[in-house]
This record gives sequence, C-alpha cells and structure tokens, in this order.
Amino acid sequence: MITLLPVLLALVCAPLLAGIINRVKAWYAGRAGRPLLQVYFDLFKLLRKGEVISRTTTWVFAAGPSIYLAAMIGALLFVPFGSARAPLGFAGDFVLMAYLMGFGRFALMLAALDTGSAFEGMGASREAAFSALAEPVMFLCFLALGGGVLPSLHDFCQAAGERIWTFARPELLIIPVVLFVLLLVENCRIPVDDPNTHLELTMIHEVMILDHSGPNLAFILYASSLKLWLFALLLVDVLAPALPGGMAMEAILVLAGVFGIAALVGVVESCMARLRLLVVPRMLGMAGMLAALALVVALLR
Repeated sequence: MITLLPVLLALVCAPLLAGIINRVKAWYAGRAGRPLLQVYFDLFKLLRKGEVISRTTTWVFAAGPSIYLAAMIGALLFVPFGSARAPLGFAGDFVLMAYLMGFGRFALMLAALDTGSAFEGMGASREAAFSALAEPVMFLCFLALGGGVLPSLHDFCQAAGERIWTFARPELLIIPVVLFVLLLVENCRIPVDDPNTHLELTMIHEVMILDHSGPNLAFILYASSLKLWLFALLLVDVLAPALPGGMAMEAILVLAGVFGIAALVGVVESCMARLRLLVVPRMLGMAGMLAALALVVALLR
C-alpha cells in the first residue's frame, strides 16, 4: 500500500500543476488570474455534462480518451517518487513507460482522425511528427543517465543524482535541461504549442480534441495533467539525490520540486512566444545532440 501512495498523490494533485502555471502567468501579466483549483472545477463540470458525438465517428473516437487516460496512469506506475520505488519496475522498464505514453498518444490521434475533420487530421499529423522526433531524444537521455546500461527507472534516477552531486559529473547536468525541453514538447506548452489558443491553423494538441466534450474531454484534460506530473517528477528524481530526514520530509521536498517545475513552466510561457512550427524540429534536434554528447562523455569516463 505504501508504494501506491505516490501514485494516489499524483492522481489527486496532478491537476494542480496547470493551476500553478496559470497563476504564475497571471502574476507576470499583472492580472488576478483564474483560481488555483480551476482545473478541478472544470473537470467536475465536464463529468456532469452530456456529449455531442458526430454520426461520422465510430467506437475509435469514443475509446480514444479512455485509452489515453489508462496509458498515462500505467506509465505513471513506473516513475519513482524520490528514493521510494515505483509500484512497477524492472530492468529496461523505461522503454515500456515511453511506449505506454506513445500508445496513449496514438489512441488520441486515431480518435482525431476518426472524426474526418481536416483540422483534426492536421493536428494529428503534427503530433505524430513531433513525437517521432522526441522519443529518440528521451531514450538518449535515459541511456546517458544509465551510462549505456539498462537498469530500472528507479536505478537511473538514483544513480543520476548521486553521480551529479557526489562524483561531480557535470555532463549529466545536460540531461535535466533536455528533459525540460521534452516536458514542453510532450505537453504541448509554449514555445512549442499554446494550450490556450483557439486558432486552428496554429494548434497541435488542442485541435485534436475539438470534437470531444463532456466526460471524454475531462478524461483527456486529466490525462494531460498526469503526463505533466510524470515529466516534472522525472526531472525532480534526476536532479535530487537521496535526501535525509525521513519519508515525510522527502515527500514534501519532492512535491515542492514538482510544483517548482510547474512554476518554471509558467515563467517560460510568460517570457517566450510560440515558435514557428519549422523551428520546433530544430530545437528537438539540438536537444538530441546535447543528449548524445552527454551519452558519449558518460561512456568515455
């Protein structure tokens, strides 16, 4: 039961990250902004609403959000919470975690294509292109953290924190930077995508869910919150070494780190504009080169 507590904490607190990002952006703009718990209110409201479903869609459209949510919860089961082991874990488990996220994304793209909408097909095409570029970068990050071997994700994170701070391996500090870029890309945040835009020609993720409403839209929004939590927790696991003070103190520090990363996302979105679509692959290519450099240096040392 203790190993499931971090997962339950993620299921409860994940929507709070979007609230923190919105409040930071509002503070930068000098506005009052939406309530911190607005995402929870939106989810409860959507769960009580009905749905409008096009007659051109099939069961693929209806199943997409549920599969997306199930895949995100499944991926979250492999991510450790500080020094506490994840509920699931084995050698090379990061591959399954990555492809669970990919499977959820694939289900959402199929649901978008099932509508027959040209706009949603355009969004699905962009999502597929960017994800195909982001996945190799993620694998390079994990290989660099593991020094070319394939332990479990928990061992990756524990070894990374120890090597960065105890054995002074500065090349591994590149990996958190690359992971933060992946967080922005995978969660469709500025400068890659604007989650608040309503211009179909510039949207990526949001255009894929234009036809979803009611509980299915709530599933998508909630799964997206879990995905943001997963990447933020990975960043904290990589950066933070084993901390003294017991499990309670460590849990507080890890939570503070996750919320701090959400605040950092808000700062980035307040200071940057959205990049042109043609620039995003270059950014991912640069991130991949940095991850590959960290891997080469880690193998040579």
